[in-house]
Amino acid sequence: MNLARTSDLWWKNAVVYCLDVETYADGNGDGVGDFLGLTQRLDHLAGLGVTCLWLMPFYPTPNRDDGYDLTDHYAIDESLGTFGDFTEFVRTAADRGMRVISDLVVNHTSDQHPWFQEARQDPDSPLRDFYVWRDEVPEDGPHGVVFPGEQESAWTYDEVAGQYYHHRFYHHQPDLNVANEAVRDEIRKVIGFWLAQGLSGFRVDAVPFFLETDGIDETMELAPHDYLRDLCAFMTRRSGGAIMLGEVNLEPEQQREFFGDEDGDELQMLFNFIGMQTMYLSLARGDAGPLADGLRSLPDIPDEGQWATFVRNHDELTLDKLTDAEREEVFAAFGPDPDMQVYDRGLRRRLPPMLDGDERRIRLVYSLLFALPGTPTIFYGEEIGMGENLAVEGRRSVRTSMQWQPGPTGGFTSADRDQVRRPPPEGDFDPDHVNVRDQQADPDSLLNWFERMIRHRRDLPILGWGEWEVVDTGHTAVLGVRHVLDDETVLTLHNLAATPSHVDVDPDVEDWQVARDLLGDQHVEADGSRLVVDLAGHGYRWLRIESS
Repeated sequence: MNLARTSDLWWKNAVVYCLDVETYADGNGDGVGDFLGLTQRLDHLAGLGVTCLWLMPFYPTPNRDDGYDLTDHYAIDESLGTFGDFTEFVRTAADRGMRVISDLVVNHTSDQHPWFQEARQDPDSPLRDFYVWRDEVPEDGPHGVVFPGEQESAWTYDEVAGQYYHHRFYHHQPDLNVANEAVRDEIRKVIGFWLAQGLSGFRVDAVPFFLETDGIDETMELAPHDYLRDLCAFMTRRSGGAIMLGEVNLEPEQQREFFGDEDGDELQMLFNFIGMQTMYLSLARGDAGPLADGLRSLPDIPDEGQWATFVRNHDELTLDKLTDAEREEVFAAFGPDPDMQVYDRGLRRRLPPMLDGDERRIRLVYSLLFALPGTPTIFYGEEIGMGENLAVEGRRSVRTSMQWQPGPTGGFTSADRDQVRRPPPEGDFDPDHVNVRDQQADPDSLLNWFERMIRHRRDLPILGWGEWEVVDTGHTAVLGVRHVLDDETVLTLHNLAATPSHVDVDPDVEDWQVARDLLGDQHVEADGSRLVVDLAGHGYRWLRIESS
């Protein structure tokens, strides 16, 4: 590993923070978050230790799918501010040492997009072929739907066009025809445009569907992965340090394909969906086995590639890669009420309510987030233990307004609560109980713990750069992961059970002398070749193994 290149591959040791501009901070008092309010809150994120902000869509939209149904790829939704506000935000974030990436939504557009409106009205328009049309629903075309229970078919008849159009997502989101070279050129222009505005890359929405060509009549000039390789090469030519973080929720061996060849010529980062889903199964059982197996199943990836680890993202907490029986175990433990579940595959809850506010378990899980191999990715509000609002429809229940201080709107806005599009929850996780201001004043708060853990994580590039392996701890409840980089070895231990555990592990360091506690002062002196550690229930240790 060439550490001289670490500054170029910044994503290997980053801390990513995902937020939605419209729910983060309202700067003009109209009840909707905006870039003005977000810019005013950047010091909170800089103080937390965040190095990269991932923005959910901020483009013009009818907002039927939280901004993923966009009507213009080159503009800012007027409810979120002006282009000047956006530019000032990016400049201020850079001044605070934070890069910015945004969602690249190129699977589909809104049916209100000018492209679609012209395409449906004029069969001879060049824009007609920007979308996928058929006279009849094809028997051999793609039929699976992304949102079971909310859509019945991947094809919808358009009365104006007199044809069916394809959509993997909602019917008001017609899919773009990626086989059309003009569409591919437009996507390159979108990427180049936002890189020129100061972005450091993109989170690419639903990559497998983006590359899908089933149901498209014409033959694509480039094979799907060749196109993805071409697109990534275009991005890096425009901005050498830019990345693409892909949403690829597939089996491990299929995920490997999206990193490209051994030099990593496709996506730089992929979300670790396997690690996330098996972690919840391990939590439900109090058994590290599923998570250990999930980590072992991950393929080797290029040196420049990286996993994005996460506890939950902005969508439903999907459990689709678990078996039906395993999924029911997680449902029973963390979301037994059908109203807590969505799409028959996931949960629409945040972690703290799922764990009944148990601070020990919450900190255990986030210690895992920062200690597991990969780049930790935080969803806004996780740093203070925000809960969901199940009164908000669907998976938007976890996308409620940020809670800055006590009060009906949590300091998100000066407007009345009934003007807030997604108000905070009531009860134990309302802003009076969970907010930034109170936790800033409490040295033992989750917020201040998060800041310390992020500092530890950033001080340990071995966790992002090193080789790693799951090790035998002698206890089924304890996950052990050994990280090695050059002459440095770090061992992380996490007890997923409520009962204490006695761990006996081989640190695999010749003539080791001490296991130095990186989170405290409970160092372990060598007594023979084995490392023996006692862990409290839901306890965790980060240990640097040092030799003479």
